[in-house]
Amino acid sequence: MDLDECYDHVLALVGSAGSLIAARNSERKRVVEKSSNIDLLTETDQQVERMLMDGIKAKYPDHRFIGEEETSEGKKAELTDAPTWIIDPVDGTMNFVHSFPHSCISIALLVEKRAEIAIIYNPIVGQKFTARRGAGAFLNEQPIRVSGETRLAYALATTEFGTSREEEKTTVVLENIGKLIRKVHGMRSLGSAALNMAMVALGGADFNYEFGIHAWDIAAGDLLVREAGGVCLDPAGGPLDLMSRRVLCASTQQLADQVVAELTQYYPQPRD
Repeated sequence: MDLDECYDHVLALVGSAGSLIAARNSERKRVVEKSSNIDLLTETDQQVERMLMDGIKAKYPDHRFIGEEETSEGKKAELTDAPTWIIDPVDGTMNFVHSFPHSCISIALLVEKRAEIAIIYNPIVGQKFTARRGAGAFLNEQPIRVSGETRLAYALATTEFGTSREEEKTTVVLENIGKLIRKVHGMRSLGSAALNMAMVALGGADFNYEFGIHAWDIAAGDLLVREAGGVCLDPAGGPLDLMSRRVLCASTQQLADQVVAELTQYYPQPRD
């Protein structure tokens, strides 16, 4: 497999799929509730995922997929050594439903469980974040770097409430926000895990953490942040496991260590 050719092929697919999202952002959507009234699905999510998968399969029939909508329909998410695309067709579906302009396609290629390609594309505002392993991170083809911030008191944080209101998780989420808001420069929430991580890569935010996310929310952001010079790890300080539903990324290891020391930990169940 020629990774340059693969990257160009998928970038073109993402551009076409992004046009569909942008065209529909301000329209009224047909919405299906998945696990709850805050865990949403639109026909655009399904169509974009199918566009991407079909377009990749046509050229690379042996590649595998972990996709949000496929998994929500009961297919088990399993990461093997085979070339695997991890796809969130519309990360920020709640935003998309409300026409709030922060939704994106998030897609990453892993080969032997190592990320090679990452694309996070918000077509509504025209932000296309890309990364290749060992080649750096880019926004609209211009190189980007993390902020380099090391001080918790001067760090801008991003996080999300997630799509579960399970009491134990909600208690931990609010406890962490309460602790951090007293110690950081500020906190933001874009409504998209992938875009929050992209902001760390861009240097617009200094760290991002979340419990209860999925591989498709963070796989592309993981490579993007690392190629921009940042770090991605488990919120307890160990190595990041894409399948663990937990993530912390930061501009520096020094900052990440301070965040780890503050966080109350939460370990999600497979379908929290």
